[in-house]
Amino acid sequence: QVQLVESGGGSVQAGGSLRLSCAASGDTLSPYCMGWFRQAPGKEREAVATISPGSSLTKYADSVKGRFTISRDNAKRTLYLQMSNLKPEDTAMYYCARGSGGSFCYREDVYNSWGQGTQVTVSS
Repeated sequence: QVQLVESGGGSVQAGGSLRLSCAASGDTLSPYCMGWFRQAPGKEREAVATISPGSSLTKYADSVKGRFTISRDNAKRTLYLQMSNLKPEDTAMYYCARGSGGSFCYREDVYNSWGQGTQVTVSS
């Protein structure tokens, strides 16, 4: 059973940057899809970015393209999300998740292991 722990969230002003990390324990990440998701108060959870097992395929929400970068270090069992030029609308709880396999990483329904989340708050 994998455990996922996010870190790196915080409060920043608009235009600032944060780097989220998701450390895994109890199991490997190597063969699995990984993703970052977020949920703002009163809104549904949305996929922010996903990445294939070998990092060859990434997908971003339109709202974060060009500002966020997802990456992974399978040897360190860690997933990252570099966020730049943050906007108030990026304010949300951010979750990392591991997929049940290594295909169709863009589909939210493949993710079945979730972290507890880290809060990101962006002020204007």
